[in-house]
Amino acid sequence: MNIPADLRYTRNHEWIRSEADGTITVGITDHAQELLGDLVFVELPEVGAEFAADQEAAVVESVKAASDVYAPVAGSVVEVNQATVDAPEVVNQDPYAAWLFRLRPAATADLAALLDAAAYQQLVDAA
Repeated sequence: MNIPADLRYTRNHEWIRSEADGTITVGITDHAQELLGDLVFVELPEVGAEFAADQEAAVVESVKAASDVYAPVAGSVVEVNQATVDAPEVVNQDPYAAWLFRLRPAATADLAALLDAAAYQQLVDAA
């Protein structure tokens, strides 16, 4: 299982990358896509949508199950990755390249509460 050290993670299996412009990029982890299996549908939020931390923001659906994707911190959506809607299987091919949406955090300090790679690895190992 791939858990890049330069990303942050949530207990709900989202990964977060901080961008130079102050936004964050959000996707699902390698572990999450392995559990789900082959993705067949992705529903993303609208640009401009505002979310509270841990609020349902997107949906990924596989041949096995549907799963919500949560906003890791409070913020507003500034961009969505239409390529994942058009071809959901790209998330299975490389979940860290096939991001889902970008948020502008309401408070960047909230990012410090997210898990680092070692803490996320412990979470996955304990499951």
